Amino acid sequence: MTAIADQTVDPVLAFRASASVIDLLVAESLYEEAFARLNPLMDQLPKIKENDVRMQGLGVAAQLYNEAGQYDASIRYADQIIKESTNAESACRGWFYKSDALFESGSAQLPIDQLHSGTEACGKAGNTLFSLSFQYLLASFDMRQGRHESAVRLLQASYPEVLQAGFPPQVSEFEATLAKAYWKDGDLASASKFASSALTTNANRPYSESTANAYQVLYEVDKKMGDSSSALANLEKYVVAEEGYLSRLSAKTLAYQIVKQKVLAKKLQIDGLDKKNKILTLQGELDRQAAETSRLYIVLLLLVLATIAVWTYRIKRSQLRFMKLARRDGLTGIFNRQHFVNEAELQLHYCRKSSRDACLVLIDLDHFKAVNDTHGHAVGDRVLQRAVTACKAHLRSTDIFGRLGGEEFGILLPECTLAQVLVLAEQIRVKIATASADEDASDIPISASFGISSVVHSGYELRQLLIHADEALYRAKRKGRNRVSIINHPECDNSTTRDDLVDGNPHLLQGTSTFRSAPSEQANE
Repeated sequence: MTAIADQTVDPVLAFRASASVIDLLVAESLYEEAFARLNPLMDQLPKIKENDVRMQGLGVAAQLYNEAGQYDASIRYADQIIKESTNAESACRGWFYKSDALFESGSAQLPIDQLHSGTEACGKAGNTLFSLSFQYLLASFDMRQGRHESAVRLLQASYPEVLQAGFPPQVSEFEATLAKAYWKDGDLASASKFASSALTTNANRPYSESTANAYQVLYEVDKKMGDSSSALANLEKYVVAEEGYLSRLSAKTLAYQIVKQKVLAKKLQIDGLDKKNKILTLQGELDRQAAETSRLYIVLLLLVLATIAVWTYRIKRSQLRFMKLARRDGLTGIFNRQHFVNEAELQLHYCRKSSRDACLVLIDLDHFKAVNDTHGHAVGDRVLQRAVTACKAHLRSTDIFGRLGGEEFGILLPECTLAQVLVLAEQIRVKIATASADEDASDIPISASFGISSVVHSGYELRQLLIHADEALYRAKRKGRNRVSIINHPECDNSTTRDDLVDGNPHLLQGTSTFRSAPSEQANE
């Protein structure tokens, strides 16, 4: 197919083949190559007069831009499909691409008349999959608006037809959304049933959004039922699925930006070459002019070179910015989960080789969901930022600080004893407890619970440190929150009141050196 697209002299055949190649590249997750082919394909669109061929190209563009998060471009191509459609099938696809892009963009409203037009067109075309997709969009919008019962009714009404159609991605989306809706309504049995069905359907798609949603529902159900072991297992699977799904989304967005930068760079290069050619063409006349004209030529040439240098610098700066975005949490500016794990494992490897101490601290903000629900996500975001600022004030440049998800944070402290970490954790706890979310909302209580593990008792494997720190964290939660806890492990000291070091007897730490050093490099960044 690639050979046909690149070698045929028939423009219509080349256009069709290129559109098909893009579909194949997307299916193989080769997003950068797909976007690289999309731009030339759209450049050829004005030359194509056959309506069905134009519909194929416009459909590929609308879908690919939607998947890369470029919703305005997706809607623009979808509108062009609707405008040029000559049959119900094309109209059906155009209305769906537009409605899907509007929903994914986070639009507060979905035009009902457009949804009805799309559903009607799909019905006339006999396109069952797209008709059912419209029902899924309506149900998903109801979920976003908090109308869970309405979403259940819509999904249940279409579910038998979805099963009959037998398209696995669509079946899993319906099942995962049904599971989430039932969980929101408190029907734990139905939520667990549909979440399990979604996972069965998605056996070959471990990193899809519906897989992540299904594991999240199972985790919430198990946690509600008090099955902590199963809840933890499902939480780990949810994190893996969510990271895989988000990685694919990031790959699409990054591919779009890379190709965009390459196109700009190529255009700049062509512009620079065009200017050089013009200068060379005039060189014969410039040679006959006076010395002042020669100096003007030199200035023009330097201007072209300076322009190329400036654009090259901007492109390089954009690439560095994208690398930073891939490592940093967008809200707090600290390491994201994946980069935190990578850096922590490298540091633990170094500590193991040199037989040095290291401790892991997990921090979870108390009652954070209540802050979001009561005061809104804007205040919740400021709470997270204030908490991060409080932590940074007590960290060293060698400490590794990252956001693990939601309101949970992790700190790896190399070359630090357990006693020193207990002092540090207590200082951070007090700092967070005395911080306010906002000048206009100073009455909002902020506190955090801390779980600590040490390589002395848990070994140098990050996974084991996380498990023990997580157990200590939940122990702090159970004992009333706003406290520091370490794992009461059989291999640890025989004392059964290790948390009393912080919870009830802070005087036990008197005489321990205060753990305070230069601000961390993350804070400086």
